[in-house]
Amino acid sequence: MRVDKFLWSVRFYKTRSIAAEEIKKNRVSVGDSAVKSSREIKPGDVIKIKKNQIEYAIEVIQLPQSRVGAKLVPLYVRDRTEKAQYEILERRRLEQSYYRSKGEGRPTKKDRREIAEFIDNDEDTSKTSSEDDWDAFFRMQEEDE
Repeated sequence: MRVDKFLWSVRFYKTRSIAAEEIKKNRVSVGDSAVKSSREIKPGDVIKIKKNQIEYAIEVIQLPQSRVGAKLVPLYVRDRTEKAQYEILERRRLEQSYYRSKGEGRPTKKDRREIAEFIDNDEDTSKTSSEDDWDAFFRMQEEDE
């Protein structure tokens, strides 16, 4: 089976064309050598993939006939990735500044909801207080007369 088709069928990449592009960029290797998309793989091969700034290593157990469900992937590949690589990924996820620094860029959907809620609450209180002020003003006018 071709390496690009294999990576797509074990759900490492969303589409086969994305897998082929990553292979062209030399982000995929079998053993220690870079490969082409047409490279045939067989059970026992170790595929190294650079994705999300970490290096995954997977061993081919058997070749699927077509794309498999996520629950069936462990039947076809064995994860040989070093634990240090996963720790790097986890540290990046925990960093707040990894995604977006506070105050930079467009507001997220959550930010917009909070802003809208704040504005709505502020308008409600200002209307109530101004209405109370007007009522008090007219009451004072009536008492003076």
